[in-house]
Amino acid sequence: MRAAILAEARHVELVERDVPPVNPGRVRLQIEQCGLCTSEIDLWLGKDPSKFPAAIGHEIAGVVDEVGPDVSWPPVGERVAAWLHEGGFAEHAVVEARHCVPVADSVSYGAVAEPLACVVNAVELAAPSLADDIVIVGSGYMGSLLQLVTALKGPRSITVADVRPDALDRATALGATHVVDTSRKSLAEAVREVTSGKGADVTFEVTGIQAGLDLAGEVTRMSGKLCIVGYHQGGSRSIPLGRWNWMAFQIVNAHFRDISTIMAGMRTGMTLVNAGILDVTPLVSNVYPLDSLGEAFETAAAKPDRFVKAIIDFTA
Repeated sequence: MRAAILAEARHVELVERDVPPVNPGRVRLQIEQCGLCTSEIDLWLGKDPSKFPAAIGHEIAGVVDEVGPDVSWPPVGERVAAWLHEGGFAEHAVVEARHCVPVADSVSYGAVAEPLACVVNAVELAAPSLADDIVIVGSGYMGSLLQLVTALKGPRSITVADVRPDALDRATALGATHVVDTSRKSLAEAVREVTSGKGADVTFEVTGIQAGLDLAGEVTRMSGKLCIVGYHQGGSRSIPLGRWNWMAFQIVNAHFRDISTIMAGMRTGMTLVNAGILDVTPLVSNVYPLDSLGEAFETAAAKPDRFVKAIIDFTA
């Protein structure tokens, strides 16, 4: 089988490997899709050379083509998405049977399961109430997923902030009640207008940068929830702890490493997708074959206009 290895910064090698054997409790997938995760961009750019060579890719979906002797589900031929730590940019992968979730025949983007799990778990942990005023700082792929899931909770308003016109256009198309270009207008002022001076009940920070944290702290109401969804890689961050302490913010760290939690989010998210309640297909903007993985990463790192999400399609 062919598998992609990130040999060094900005250099992918496709290697031939034996198809992995299937042990008890496991199944083998013929991978159909693997998404590019933002968390892999720093590795692609070579910010930590000690991690090379790397078997990257963890947002996978495919078809079961072999099962272990003790596996009752999923059967051969079942479409599934699965949790996988690494090595998803390959034609086959062996995963734990209990780490699979079903993908309906009607669903064209099954590889959404893992990132959707992160968002579902973030929303469940932040627990917005009916008629809450919500602010989402950052409208990239994860911010858009978050907007779709949060809307299912019945908020009074969803205000989305970003600096990219195309991202704000997408937020509007996905149903945001208000959008704010923070390069042109004060987000704090806009949120005061929306909430009659109160501030956001729940603010989701999805940027992973210092500026996003600053904005989130400026717009959240007294005793409101500030949920950190952005992946803060690299250096340190600073916060005005005196003010945050005075404001009695409920700080929600929406990052999850426990596999049982991740799987619960995957099952919930894909239940919504399989039922047609959640339509995530508009978020796939760029599709590439495995041979073009390098091009896909370059595009994801550059984030040109209208880029949202890149996936590798092994059926292309």
